[in-house]
Formats: sequence, structure tokens, C-alpha cells
Amino acid sequence: MIQLTNAPPDKQLKIVSIGGGHGIHRKLLSLGFHKDDIIELDSRSIFRGPILVRGLTSDTSVALGRGIARNIMVEIVGDKQ
Repeated sequence: MIQLTNAPPDKQLKIVSIGGGHGIHRKLLSLGFHKDDIIELDSRSIFRGPILVRGLTSDTSVALGRGIARNIMVEIVGDKQ
């Protein structure tokens, strides 16, 4: 299990847990991101900018700030660790 900010790009990732408070949960739910959804990183900004995340389950793309992305724990789909 790794933080979304440390996940490799262009790999399918499964959301394992979402940390933080109710505000973060509510924001991610409204954007279409839920626990057990499959997502993929489209690109990452080199200079600490937002992370572009594509939801494969909900077919949405969203730019998330790194503070929110640090609260999302993911695992690589098909990875047997």
C-alpha cells in the first residue's frame, strides 16, 4: 500500500483507503472517487503542482492537490505484494 503521490504513472491503481477528515471524504465522493475504485495517474507535475488522476471506474479526470493526494492510499492492480 502506497500514497497516491508515490504511485507510478500509467499503472492501474486501486483505492484502498482515504485518510483525513470528513471534508476530504465528501470532496472525493463528489468528484466520483470511492474506496475500491480503479484509477490511473495521467501525469505528475515536476514542481509540486497538482496530480492529474483519471478514474477508470467512474470515467472522470480530476486534478488533485498533493495534500489531498497524500491522504489516498492505493495499491497497484495485479501487484502481488
